[in-house]
Amino acid sequence: MAERGPAREAPPQPAPHTGSLARRMLLIAAGWISVLLLGGGLALDQTLTGLVTRNFDEQLGYMLTAMVASAEIGPDGEVFFNRPLGDQRFLEPNSGLYWQISGQGHEDFPSRSLWDRSLRTDLDNNYIDPRIDDSDQFEGERLRIIKRSVILPGSNTLWEFQVAASRGEIDSQIRRIRSILIWSFLVLGFGLFVMAGLQTYYGLGPLRRVRLAIARMREGGASRVTDPLPLEVQPLVLELNALLEHSERQAEEARTHAGNLAHALKTPLTVVMNAATAQAPDLADTVIREAAVMRRQVDHHLARARAVGRRAVGLSRAQVWESAEAVERAVVRLYPQVRLDMDGNRTAEVSIERQDLDEILGNLIENAAKYGGGSVFITIDAAPADPKFCEIWVEDDGVGIPEEARERIFDRGARLDTGKPGTGLGLAIVRDVAEIYGGSVELKESEDLGGLLSVLRLPRPATTAIK
Repeated sequence: MAERGPAREAPPQPAPHTGSLARRMLLIAAGWISVLLLGGGLALDQTLTGLVTRNFDEQLGYMLTAMVASAEIGPDGEVFFNRPLGDQRFLEPNSGLYWQISGQGHEDFPSRSLWDRSLRTDLDNNYIDPRIDDSDQFEGERLRIIKRSVILPGSNTLWEFQVAASRGEIDSQIRRIRSILIWSFLVLGFGLFVMAGLQTYYGLGPLRRVRLAIARMREGGASRVTDPLPLEVQPLVLELNALLEHSERQAEEARTHAGNLAHALKTPLTVVMNAATAQAPDLADTVIREAAVMRRQVDHHLARARAVGRRAVGLSRAQVWESAEAVERAVVRLYPQVRLDMDGNRTAEVSIERQDLDEILGNLIENAAKYGGGSVFITIDAAPADPKFCEIWVEDDGVGIPEEARERIFDRGARLDTGKPGTGLGLAIVRDVAEIYGGSVELKESEDLGGLLSVLRLPRPATTAIK
C-alpha cells in the first residue's frame, strides 16, 4: 500500500474586505462626472437651441415689420407694396422663404416664392401681437411662421400678414450645434475620467508605499516604516510603527522570560543530574528539594505570562476596595491573631485585571501579616503624587526591612527571614505584575506603625483619573 505524503496545508484564506478603495473613488468620480456632464450638456443644448431659434424668429419679425411698413391700400381696395422687399428669396419659387397677405373678402396676396401654393389662413382670429408657430402644411417642408393682424389706413379690412421660412436652415444649425456639443462633451468626459484615474492612482500611491514597506519588513529588510508620507497617511504609519514596537517589546519580553526560566531551571536540573549520576544516598530528598525550587520558578513565570496575556486582551478595570476586602477575609483565616484595618476611597478603581490585583494585594497583605507584629493597616488611594495613579499603602508594626536590603528583597527567591515558610517569590511577583500594567511598588518605613510600608502604585482607568 502506498504511503501517504504529508498533508498539504490549506491555502491561506483572503482577508475579508469591503471592496477596492480605488474602485470606489473611480465609481464616485464617474457618477458625478456623468451627472454633471449630462446636466450641463442638456442645459447648454437648451440654451444654444433657444438662442438660435430666437435669432431666427427675430429675422422673421424684421421681415414682417418691413411688410407692414411697406403695405398700402390701392384704389381698388387691394394691398400693394410701395417698395419691394429686400430679400431676393421672396422672388425665387420654392426658395424656403415666403410671405402672404390675406383679408376677408379679398384674394390672397402671396409672394412669388410660393408659386402655386398658399399659406393656411386664420382670418377669424385677431393677432394684434405677432404669433410664431411651427407648421407641417407643406409636404416635406416644415415651416416656421410668424403672423400678425393689421388694419391698414384707408381700409376697414383686418389683414393677416404672414412670413414663413423653412425650418431646414434652423434645424441644420441645431444639428451642427448638438454634434459639436456631443463630441466636445465626450472628449471632456474622457479627459475627466482619465484625470480621475490618474488622481486615484497618484492619491493612493502612499498606501502602496506603505504596503511595500510592510513587505520589506516581512522579508527582513526593515523594522519600521520610515518613508516620508502625506499628513493624511502619517497617523496610520505612526500607529503601525507603535504596533510593531509593541510586538517587538512583547517578543523581547517573551525571550527574556524564556531565558530567565531556562536559567532558573538549569541549576536545579544540574544538581539533580549530578546526584543521580553519583547515586547519592539522599537522591530522593535532593529531587524533592530541587523540584520545589523549579516549581516556584515555573509558578512565578506563569504568573507573569498570565498577567501579560490578560493585559493584551484590552482595557481592564477593578475595584480596589472589593479586592482588598476579599484578600483581608482570606488572610484573617490564616492569621487569626493579626488585626487588619482598612480605610480610604471605597470607589477607587485601577486599570488591572481583578485576578492580578488579588494576587498583588494578597502577597503584600500576607507578608505584612506574616512578618509584622500583629497589626496591619491598609490605606486605599492615599493622596497620590500623580493623579493618574492610585496609591495603596500596606503598613505593619514589625521590624521592617533595612534600607540597603529593600531593593534586593525584590529578587526572585530573596528572603530575609528564613525561619518562616515561604518561597521568596511574593514581592518579585508583585513587582513584575505591577510593572506589566504600568505600575510600581516601593518599600519604605511606616511612620505610624514603625514597621514596613509597601507603596503600590497602579494606573487608573482613563475615564476615572482624578482631574
